[in-house]
Amino acid sequence: MRIFRNSVLGAILLTLALVATACGGSGGDGDDTGSNGDKGSITVGSDSFPEAQIVGEMYAQVLENAGFEVERQLDIESREVRLPAMESGELQVAPEYVASLLSVIDPDADISGDVDEVAGTLEGVLGEKGLEILEPSAAVDTNAFVVTQEVADQSGLSAVSDLEGVASDMVLGAPAECPDRPFCIPGLKEVYNVEFGDFKALEYGAATVQALSSGAVDVALLFSTDPLIDQQNLVLLEDDKGLQSADNIVPLVSSDIAEDVAEILNEVSAALTTENITQLNARVAIDAEDPEDVAQEFLEEEGLI
Repeated sequence: MRIFRNSVLGAILLTLALVATACGGSGGDGDDTGSNGDKGSITVGSDSFPEAQIVGEMYAQVLENAGFEVERQLDIESREVRLPAMESGELQVAPEYVASLLSVIDPDADISGDVDEVAGTLEGVLGEKGLEILEPSAAVDTNAFVVTQEVADQSGLSAVSDLEGVASDMVLGAPAECPDRPFCIPGLKEVYNVEFGDFKALEYGAATVQALSSGAVDVALLFSTDPLIDQQNLVLLEDDKGLQSADNIVPLVSSDIAEDVAEILNEVSAALTTENITQLNARVAIDAEDPEDVAQEFLEEEGLI
């Protein structure tokens, strides 16, 4: 689950996030989107990492195309800032991750790898907050264990279960919370009977990849749609015993507009896959393209705008 992505921020950040207007996205500046904006106003928010911004832009653009006037807040620093804003109605639409959202809303919930099961549980607890999820996409962005091709070849690794028997001589690199997270070190031991010889706390992304490349760690934790996995020819180990949960990308919306936007946003979900969102991430995170342009090109290719 994508819990590590979000840091807890204070009330001042909430205030700053909510007073920001239309960050990114030419549609909010009155450009021609093929509609007259006569269906009312909606504010689309997203967290500030590339994947969320890309999907947030997709939501904004299809809503504009359908006739809504859309404001954007696509640089919110964390879920802990964004969710209260959605509950209060100051934001109405945002991309989310099914399992991660449930773990935040109900920390005691039993979260599985079955997206329908997790989504069903989530629907029950969101209702009292005035929020709903729409159709989850096939795109899954969850935590994934990766190794270099050299380590994979030397130790015969293609799945997480292959680590049993060899991990005791290896170093695991992951965020500092890993020893306490059920999908990280505790889960590896419980589900896979895998225990590493040592652990090194690392930040996600480039620092993790550098540690792998230099040999400072042997196995590392990244997000499964991180474009660095393909760019650096890393081997993503199959979660063959289902340790990780169903973190499918899904629209989260205010209940009072759900009926109006469901069909529009569900079409975006239907177009998203793990493969294509990874490719889009690479264009923004590595090639430094604008999320607005990347989202627009994808939607045009899919015939959604």
